Amino acid sequence: MNQKLLIYEDNEALRNSLVYLLNAQEGYEVVGDFNNVNDVKNQVKQCQPDLVIMDIDMPGKDGITGVEEIKESRPETPIIMYTQFEDDERLFKSICAGADGYILKKTSPEKFFDAIKEALNGGAPMSPLIAKKVINSFKATKDNVQLKYDLTNREAEILYLLTKGYSVKLIAHEMCIAYDTARSHLRNTYRKLHVNCGKEAIAILLASKII
Repeated sequence: MNQKLLIYEDNEALRNSLVYLLNAQEGYEVVGDFNNVNDVKNQVKQCQPDLVIMDIDMPGKDGITGVEEIKESRPETPIIMYTQFEDDERLFKSICAGADGYILKKTSPEKFFDAIKEALNGGAPMSPLIAKKVINSFKATKDNVQLKYDLTNREAEILYLLTKGYSVKLIAHEMCIAYDTARSHLRNTYRKLHVNCGKEAIAILLASKII
């Protein structure tokens, strides 16, 4: 069964190109494409997508507001921001709104397809430049965050891997531990940070540097 994708992009030429490229990929089907998010809740309810690709700057409501509304009605749906914006403020707001990935439009099609696959598998894909911003935020705040939230060295290491977009499976592989052990460490880390998921943990790191 094909994975159902929903696209929000106000640039008609780019949107049509995305629809063509994604429908040409085995295993994917674009079930809807729109130039704004003004009726996003009804569209998501009707299309029931497995993943949403979201621009930020659109007429009417912006994509960040669109993310918030999707997560309110269908929180399990992964959303990738697909944007030209590289600034910390929009990155921070997107992640806080619930975005699961942040990919720049200058990303190659191959890397873009990889990001979609990663998000569908529970990862947090980011363009290299964006990942570097998040990792730098982690490095700048690591000691303060670790001390403030009483994180162990292993929990801090897991938090670092989260900033690199690693899924639980990849974290387990990287740390040479069992999947269930990695998941247990993640739960402890989330509990200490008072968050429910990896993107909220990343948002804390970004906020520590930005605010």
